[in-house]
Amino acid sequence: MAVNALHAAATGMNALSTELDVISNNLANVNTNGFKASRVNFEDLFYLQKRQPGLESGAETTPPAGLQVGLGTRISNTQFDFTNGSAVQSNGDFDMYIAGDGFFEVEILEEYGGGRGYTRAGNFFTNSDRELVLGNSDGPRLAGGITIPEDAVGIAISSDGIITATLPDNSVEEVGQVELHSFVNKSGLKSIGGNIYVETQLSGPSTQGLPGEGVLGTIKHKQLETSSVIPVNELVSLIKTQRAFEMNSQTIQAADELLQTVGNLRRF
Repeated sequence: MAVNALHAAATGMNALSTELDVISNNLANVNTNGFKASRVNFEDLFYLQKRQPGLESGAETTPPAGLQVGLGTRISNTQFDFTNGSAVQSNGDFDMYIAGDGFFEVEILEEYGGGRGYTRAGNFFTNSDRELVLGNSDGPRLAGGITIPEDAVGIAISSDGIITATLPDNSVEEVGQVELHSFVNKSGLKSIGGNIYVETQLSGPSTQGLPGEGVLGTIKHKQLETSSVIPVNELVSLIKTQRAFEMNSQTIQAADELLQTVGNLRRF
């Protein structure tokens, strides 16, 4: 009966509502440095087997197909798009862009990922102790404890991550080495907000290396990575989701009308 149609359409509306949440978050972060857009993956639910495929009929013949009615859909997972965002020029002395697949490591609270977080955002500042920190609301320190001399008059960061400071006497001092990290399965990372991810069992442990090694990529100084969100694509997805939601609501209305017709049969 139409009850199955009601259930299937309801699962569709529930899944599409979650997809709308994901699209909204993508569009909200279109200007967030290093942000990675998410996409929603759907899967169908169990099927009601009214006639098993391959079973012989009463006439000792085998029908060419079975009779299977689906019971709806659900979201199987969300998946980050780790495509590199575009590099844009910036004026920050400590801004860095990773031209590759690597992540910066930052020190976070111990209860999150064992105190180690990873980010693609390269908008770094110095705190009151002249340590490099990520420019989000919490300001976690860049791993390695890189400290900039107080009397530095200029900063340079090479493509292989070596940070040098120019001192008032025009001498150059090496103050630190930026290291990068990679993962076997980046899609398995857990986002905790603030442009930071933490490793999980699915992502596997991080592999540490220097810029320029393997797939880690090189460092570009005074550049930042833009969000990987493509607004036009998200708006198209938004329209498709809205239309699909409306069609599922119309399915519910049609199924309800059918059930009302069946219920009215007792009057005749």
